[in-house]
Amino acid sequence: MEGTRLMQGNEAVAEGAIAAGVTFFAGYPITPSTEIAEQMAKLLPKIGGTFLQMEDEIGAMGAILGASLAGAKVMDATSGPGFSLKQELIGYAACAEIPCVVANVQRVGPSTGQPTAPSQGDVMQARWGTHGDHPIIALSPWSVRESFDMAIMAVNYAERFRTPVILLTDEIIGHLRENVTLPSPEEIEIYPRRLPKATRAEGYQPYAVGEDLVPDAARFGDGYHIHVTGLLHDETGFPSGSPAVTEHLIRRLHEKISRVGEEIIHTEESFMEDAEYAVVSYGGTARTAYEAVRTARAEGIKVGFLRLQTIWPFADAAVARLAARVKGILVAELNYGQLVGEVTRAAHGTHVRSCLKYNMLDFTPQEITAAIRQMSEEVRA
Repeated sequence: MEGTRLMQGNEAVAEGAIAAGVTFFAGYPITPSTEIAEQMAKLLPKIGGTFLQMEDEIGAMGAILGASLAGAKVMDATSGPGFSLKQELIGYAACAEIPCVVANVQRVGPSTGQPTAPSQGDVMQARWGTHGDHPIIALSPWSVRESFDMAIMAVNYAERFRTPVILLTDEIIGHLRENVTLPSPEEIEIYPRRLPKATRAEGYQPYAVGEDLVPDAARFGDGYHIHVTGLLHDETGFPSGSPAVTEHLIRRLHEKISRVGEEIIHTEESFMEDAEYAVVSYGGTARTAYEAVRTARAEGIKVGFLRLQTIWPFADAAVARLAARVKGILVAELNYGQLVGEVTRAAHGTHVRSCLKYNMLDFTPQEITAAIRQMSEEVRA
């Protein structure tokens, strides 16, 4: 894998996942994510892995959960309509604590929408698509190399926290081609599958936890007695009707992720040294927003840039720090307005303005630069 190559974002996702140890992929073809499946079909057999094209999106999600329970690192890839179909099993994975990665290459919706057109319309579905109280981790790359790196990060976080992780890319990044220099295998940090620290004779319980609140559940076939269910359960894995057990499990599912704080909330700042205003963006739109900020600064507007790499958990602290430094924030996103509410909430009264687009076309730098001018005029007024 190492060396400099011309790669597509979707190809980088597949190769990053394999570099992180993924050996099982099940999926169903859907634009604009299909190249991930094609690359997996090409590469996995060469390393002794398994590729399955399933009969539908729900079957694909079920297949990766079964393979994960048997000990494989796993990934699935889809786009909006398929992501909707996977939600019940994503919730199952969150409750049963089954490590898995789902790459969602976003396109215009709702429903079948516009299959090959870019969008960032699944931001809220990534967080709240499945029912009930549950945490989620969602990452958003803005380049081909970062698609590779974040695929590795997604697999590592799935394994570390035993949770589903969403790689929330979009058609712009998925079909983007760039020259990329990949790291050598020795440079890649890989989180191994968690394994039991006790035997059955020593009282092993599949959902007992230690200091990090994450269980070390055994793999199917290793000789342990394991019960896996989507019902709320105790340390044995068996369902419990106890209010106390229910409260404890739901709180633990959240706290195992929230307790690490900003360690997994990745952001990147640019041009913030003298900034009086700021643009917040993510994914493919962030590339355009970065150029728009450069143009606005050349015009004399002191504007900085904050790129969200982790979408969920949301970067409350980073946005709050930003809001304390600037007079106004512009949120540029390729949807009808999904993350702007989170930015407004975290900004604690600082002026926040939307820059939205949802007509099949990506932004031009001129559109975002014009919105920056309007924001600065509103603040001065």
